Amino acid sequence: KGLEFLSSPFSIEAAEMLRRVGIRAWKVASGEVNNSRLFDYLIDTRLPTMLSTGMSPIEEIDAAIGRLQNAQIPTAVLQCTSMYPCPPEKVGLNMISCYRRRYGCSVGISDHSGTIFPSLAAATLGSEVVEVHITLSRDSFGPDVVASVTTSELATLVEGVRFIERMRTNDVDKNQLAAEMAPVRQLFTKSIVAHVDLPAGSVLTPDTLTVKKPGTGIPADRLPEMVGRRVRRAVAAGEMLSEADLIEDAVPHASAPVSQVNR
Repeated sequence: KGLEFLSSPFSIEAAEMLRRVGIRAWKVASGEVNNSRLFDYLIDTRLPTMLSTGMSPIEEIDAAIGRLQNAQIPTAVLQCTSMYPCPPEKVGLNMISCYRRRYGCSVGISDHSGTIFPSLAAATLGSEVVEVHITLSRDSFGPDVVASVTTSELATLVEGVRFIERMRTNDVDKNQLAAEMAPVRQLFTKSIVAHVDLPAGSVLTPDTLTVKKPGTGIPADRLPEMVGRRVRRAVAAGEMLSEADLIEDAVPHASAPVSQVNR
């Protein structure tokens, strides 16, 4: 499936076993950030390291990241709150941009909310890493179940992250987009039409004009300049006006409100 195996060591013995397995990166769990002996071992391996910050104050995170960066270890720092489940007001999305500015390294989130929402939000903020707990069933027993997402939710999360990546890497030019939307614009915008039956030679007034879809005739925003002009031919109520139907201005423009009908 193209998955990379990772495991968080909680002792040097565990780290040694993982090295024998052939692990290619470390994930440091929140409770191991101040474990200097284990940290020294992991740094000596020179492997990329992801650091979870669930229980650490900034000073402790500064020290850990400083050690990794001084050793030129590729690093990712993950915002995490060690609450199971973690309520939305404790997720701490603000820390993602804070870590990026503070450490200049990859950032992400290690989420315990039991939902996919924080991870999607983190992806929108440009996170390189999202970590969630997985359960095969919400009826399972164990302390992590309430803080986990199901496998189907994980699939939705992956789909959402990929969607967000495409959005973030494709800027939109509104003028170009508007040009592409021209057929739709014609369908949904409005044109100037007769509000009542207009005999040939009638002078257009605010009460005799309105606007309706589609936008294939005289644009609705030109309605004020139509007031005071005369129609060359008889126009039925609801019929779209064209420039060919109009004679030169006959009376000064009126400023009364114009009726609008949306159909």
